[in-house]
Amino acid sequence: MSSRTIRRGKTSAGNGPPASGTVLASILTLAVVLGATGACSSGGRPAPTAGSPPSPRATPTAPASSPAPRVLDEHARLTGVTVRTGSTVVVQLHSTYWSTPTTSDPDVLVPGAGGSSPAGSCPPGGGCGVSSARFTAARPGTARVTAHRSSCGEAMRCLPGQRAYEVTVTVTG
Repeated sequence: MSSRTIRRGKTSAGNGPPASGTVLASILTLAVVLGATGACSSGGRPAPTAGSPPSPRATPTAPASSPAPRVLDEHARLTGVTVRTGSTVVVQLHSTYWSTPTTSDPDVLVPGAGGSSPAGSCPPGGGCGVSSARFTAARPGTARVTAHRSSCGEAMRCLPGQRAYEVTVTVTG
C-alpha cells in the first residue's frame, strides 16, 4: 500500500481526484451561471446584423388602475371583505366537492370564469382539486358569494358547519 492515505476521494497530498460532491456542486454552479447568462443575453431575439436597426424592446406594464386580484379561500368563510370598483375577486375552494361559487347580486359582482379543476394525481372519489370562480366588482354595493357541498370526502357526509361557504363582499366606489 502507498504511504498516502485516501480520504473521501482525495489523497492526503491533496492532488487526487475531487470528491463526487465537489464535482456535483461544480456542475450545478456552472448550470446556474450558464442559465442566468443565457436568459439575459438577447431576450429570445436574434442579434441584430450589421446595418439593421436594433429591435425595440417591449416593456410590460400593468395598468395603474388594476390592483392585484383579491383571492379568497376556505379561511375567508363567514367573513366580509371590501374591494374597490374594478377589482377582481377570485374564490378558490380546495375540493371539487364544492359547487362553483356564485354571487347573490351579479350587478355588483359580475361572474366570470369558474368551475372545478381536478388534480391530476388524485384517486377516484378523493375530491382533489379546486372549485373556483372569478368576479369583477362592477358597481358599489354588497353581494354574498356562496358555495355548497354535501360530501366532504368519498362516502363522508359533511357536518352542518362544513356544508356552506359564504363571504360578504362590499364594493366601494
